[in-house]
Amino acid sequence: MKTFQQIGIGLLCLLVAITTWAQQTPAPEQQQTITITGATAHLGDGQMIKNSTIVFENGKIKAIGDAINSKIAPEGKKIDATGKHVYPGFIAPNTTLGLIEVAAVRASNDDDEIGDLNPHIRSIIAYNAESKVVESMRPNGVLMAQTTPQGGTISGTSSIVQLDAWNWEDAAIRTDDGVHLNWPRSFRRGRWWLGEDPGYSPNKDYQEEVTDLTLFMKNAKAYSEDTQEKNLPFEASKGLFDGSKTLYVHTDGEKEMLDAIAFKNEVGVTKMVFVGAYQGDAIADQLASNNIPVILDRTQNLPSGDDDDYDKPYKLAKLLTDAGVLVALGHEGEYWQARNTPFYAGQVIGQGMDTEEALKLITSNAAKILGIDDMAGTLEVGKDATLFISEGNALDMRGNRLTHAFIQGREISLETHQTELWKRYMEKYSRK
Repeated sequence: MKTFQQIGIGLLCLLVAITTWAQQTPAPEQQQTITITGATAHLGDGQMIKNSTIVFENGKIKAIGDAINSKIAPEGKKIDATGKHVYPGFIAPNTTLGLIEVAAVRASNDDDEIGDLNPHIRSIIAYNAESKVVESMRPNGVLMAQTTPQGGTISGTSSIVQLDAWNWEDAAIRTDDGVHLNWPRSFRRGRWWLGEDPGYSPNKDYQEEVTDLTLFMKNAKAYSEDTQEKNLPFEASKGLFDGSKTLYVHTDGEKEMLDAIAFKNEVGVTKMVFVGAYQGDAIADQLASNNIPVILDRTQNLPSGDDDDYDKPYKLAKLLTDAGVLVALGHEGEYWQARNTPFYAGQVIGQGMDTEEALKLITSNAAKILGIDDMAGTLEVGKDATLFISEGNALDMRGNRLTHAFIQGREISLETHQTELWKRYMEKYSRK
């Protein structure tokens, strides 16, 4: 039998391990008014103030304007950011952030549930606010994210979180914002384990799969209009018909998107967003006329088709934006890579998009699509003081060097296990 001393040593080691692994303690509530002066303020709506004054208290922006002409009086703690830049906190839509810790360790993956039609599966209750991956987002200015379930035909519901919290209840800024549907493919790769040709071929079951989805949604709508025995999948779908939830349709194909638009009109879904939309440029006019926004995959990617332009992933955001489509940048099935959100937006600048317009892809546009534009996405009086100060252009990895960051007015830590390792080994090599 183990002695009490051995047990005590074991518990102490466990405590040390947990403490070492845990994220930094979340910042306390804002206690005093803070004023940032002298910085170039990028408002997130396409506008910029070169010499700005920003005042925030109680977690909200109280005043913002030109330091000379607006005559805003500095209050409370003053931060001189002369020569630096202020941005609204970046938003990372469509990510598994907080649902996966180590992809190779199945026990740390909570992004997928068994079953095929799971609108009632809530990603928010699986969100790990103390993930080491979550804290690594903040030094790049990514302060909010949409945590999104995966798998099946209807994966479940996503939620929007801020990235400095004790638990999922504290992290949530909008719960159950939408249901995620993986639209069937009209073409699919052959299943070798069934003896099929490994190449692409028409999906013979495509129309049947679409019909099944249509029937499910019509039944869900009928359920929402009449009191019946409790049905969890239908209950979770109610918001799709009254506008309180968005249907996020994950698909890349032109035909699939056109079929999904017809599906939306047939079953009575109020709000729809396409996620992926790789061939969206082919139907950009239909997307704009039907007021359907798009969350694209990361821009730093390879073209999918043999005949596609080599730079199509780089310029797709600009092509759709020029056609009048509301566009944001997302991260299909990714979590670690979400920290590169600002650099994906910076990639679009090289394709001819204006810098402030590219910024909207990860600020105001993302906030509008996710339904949080009343509190986030722009530097604006009355909105959350979720913002950061960078030494240079935050969309360029050479200039993205944060000195301060705030979430709802709380000054958060920019330290991560990665910055700790960097400092440790910089010290090692500086001795030589």
